[in-house]
Amino acid sequence: MKTIVKVKDVAQLTHNVKRFTVERPDNYEFTPGQATHVSINKEGWEEEDRAFTFTCLPDAKDLEFTIKIYPDHNGVTDQLNKIKPGDELILREVNGAIEYKGPGYFIAGGAGITPFIAIFRELERKGELDDNILIFSNKTDKDIILKKELDKKLGHNVTYVITNQDDTEYTQGYIDEEFLRNTITDLTKHFYVCGPKPMTKEINKILEKIGATTDELVFEQ
Repeated sequence: MKTIVKVKDVAQLTHNVKRFTVERPDNYEFTPGQATHVSINKEGWEEEDRAFTFTCLPDAKDLEFTIKIYPDHNGVTDQLNKIKPGDELILREVNGAIEYKGPGYFIAGGAGITPFIAIFRELERKGELDDNILIFSNKTDKDIILKKELDKKLGHNVTYVITNQDDTEYTQGYIDEEFLRNTITDLTKHFYVCGPKPMTKEINKILEKIGATTDELVFEQ
């Protein structure tokens, strides 16, 4: 299934992240955490699709994507960086492995936060956000996506980990075994992990090592 939609709005969220608001096709349904493959309705780019997560609520009037731009790659996100309201995107069927199963630890690296945004928004609306904890890793302070919203929603239940900035005002370091052993206090909770594949693989391995069971791990395949 392919559906052409018009872009309604483009907003700059950080120095390299944009929010794209697009038309919502009739009967187009998703659950928080899911994604679809998106391409640009422009000659030569129609079949160059990439997976992007919906960051809006599931009943929102319009669809929303929060996308990190990689201008040096000369690829899809570089082309998306040139998109303006009125341009068209091509959406495909909904997919994605991340689904909320209960209170837990959300561990994100960079743009890996995107599946969690719609989940947090939905949980806040239901009044069920309190028992969830976010650990969010970025290279520098300025890379943190939607920080004000995350602070407002999660308060003291969010920890920012910064890897490449010595003078950060947040936790400087990496989400490694030592960090997770010192941070996780309840191994009976669910663990939601999303980020670069090497990071996801390593964190899942550490979580199992320190006592989390496979059934508790929810991550993007």
